[in-house]
Amino acid sequence: MTAKTSSKAREKTAKRVLLVDDHPIVRHGLSMLIEQEPDLSVCGEADDACQALEAVKKLHPDIVLVDLSLRETSGLDLIKDLKIRHPAIPALVLSMHDESLYAERALRAGARGYLMKQQAVANIAVAIRRVLAGEVHISKAIINKMLNKVTDNAAEASLTRIDSLSDRELEVFQLLGQGYGTREIAERLHLSVKTIESYREHLKQKLEISSASELVRCAIEWGRSGG
Repeated sequence: MTAKTSSKAREKTAKRVLLVDDHPIVRHGLSMLIEQEPDLSVCGEADDACQALEAVKKLHPDIVLVDLSLRETSGLDLIKDLKIRHPAIPALVLSMHDESLYAERALRAGARGYLMKQQAVANIAVAIRRVLAGEVHISKAIINKMLNKVTDNAAEASLTRIDSLSDRELEVFQLLGQGYGTREIAERLHLSVKTIESYREHLKQKLEISSASELVRCAIEWGRSGG
């Protein structure tokens, strides 16, 4: 069999992977890792949710790798859209965000797995194959955390205040910690200034914070701590 024939045969049998990340260098690195696997192939790339949805419709991937931090919208929103529009195509989150806070949110949104980018080199192929096989890929630490919530009657009361935030509230809180003002957050999330002001009030109530400056300080400190 010639190299050209072998390449064509691989294209027909390999599972098709769509990469969604707003950093070109990350997509390039992931593509190199995945293309080393004989049963996997990168069929396309996207750097935001809109491009991703168009690519899914056009390229028909077998799985979508999604980063949580995308331009203009969050990866969680994209995962929710994918679950509604393309329920047969699984999404696997590959993110730098701490899995202890985001993995459960991603699974609730519809993702079939969560992998930290620091673990990608060693585990990306295993994670993709596991999700393609119909399984859920998460770390043992997250499995134990979820099991403890099920078996411990007092677990609900032990949730941190950050855990109690909705996905959108957490997104606003994260952007505050990155230095964005109310108007900038509104433009970034395509919401009104009044809506963002409302979210800020909700955040102060849930986090038991009395002032706007304290809220921003708390968001910055949380971001620096790896949130």
